[in-house]
Amino acid sequence: MNRRDFLATTMGTLAAGSVRWDAIWPGVPQAGVPQTRRLVIDGLGEIHLDYDMALIDEIRASGMRGCVVTVGNPALHGPEAFDDMRREIEGYDRHVAAHPDRLSRAQDDLERLRTLYHLGVRIVQLTYNTRNLLGDGCLERTNAGLSTFGVQVVERMNQTGMLVDLSHCGEATTLDGIAFSTKPVAITHAGCKAVFDHPRNKTDAGLRAMADKGGVVGIYQINPYLGPKERNDLDDYLRHIDHAANVAGIDHVGIGSDREHRTIPDTEEEKQKLIVELSRLRPVTAATFRWPFFLSELNHPRRMETIADGLARRGRTSAEIDKILGGNWYRLLRQTIG
Repeated sequence: MNRRDFLATTMGTLAAGSVRWDAIWPGVPQAGVPQTRRLVIDGLGEIHLDYDMALIDEIRASGMRGCVVTVGNPALHGPEAFDDMRREIEGYDRHVAAHPDRLSRAQDDLERLRTLYHLGVRIVQLTYNTRNLLGDGCLERTNAGLSTFGVQVVERMNQTGMLVDLSHCGEATTLDGIAFSTKPVAITHAGCKAVFDHPRNKTDAGLRAMADKGGVVGIYQINPYLGPKERNDLDDYLRHIDHAANVAGIDHVGIGSDREHRTIPDTEEEKQKLIVELSRLRPVTAATFRWPFFLSELNHPRRMETIADGLARRGRTSAEIDKILGGNWYRLLRQTIG
């Protein structure tokens, strides 16, 4: 897989990605290189199976070399959820196999965690927004931490070579996940509660604890999660990146867009699709409806270039931008995934 582009599959509650990062890109690019030479990784995004190859080529032209994608339906539970997850993983496998010139899966080959591991799962979110057997999600009233079973899952993940993802966890579960993990953890897609008080955003205490453990937070691009305005903009997004960097340190911030990479039409038809999608996810979704769900300046497949330009205008050095766009994810995944 030397210098090959890759697709790392993950899922909403039990999620994936994976490994020989040294074989994918031998060394992080140096500061000052052109945008397409940067190591660009989206810590949690969306690459749909119906994207045509022209769109995939445009995404790759932006410098994108890796994207963790969500599979599985968080509204399902038990065996039905597991079967749905397996079917979606297999669908991505077929898609990658059908387009080997553009896509490859980042994975080495090494009962449910091990089964998922053998399916290629390397990143696991401990909870979605509500409570499960592992702990409380961010919408639970009680804000309890990890259960005994949850602690056991974290320990097994550390042993197996799977990255602990705390994106949707409540505050106590987030802090427990960090404390009980013997390896760095991830918050693949979230924002900063100090910038905008939303249940899906993380406190400064959580960000500091995550950084102290060596982890990375990916800042998402969901309009209603970033600020109170009807249409938040690029500067509102970059404020979350700046705050995370100031609190956690520049080595612990990345991109986790949680958005599609296609250009989403700003139309009534797309608006109605979102209404239907959110209605299917209630009551487990943290989203309140606001149109658009995306940020207009980042509503295109080469959005990483827009982010890089915005960070440069705010005074970030090329070396800092390299870390935010992919270097920090590269380091974390090399340290944690086996």
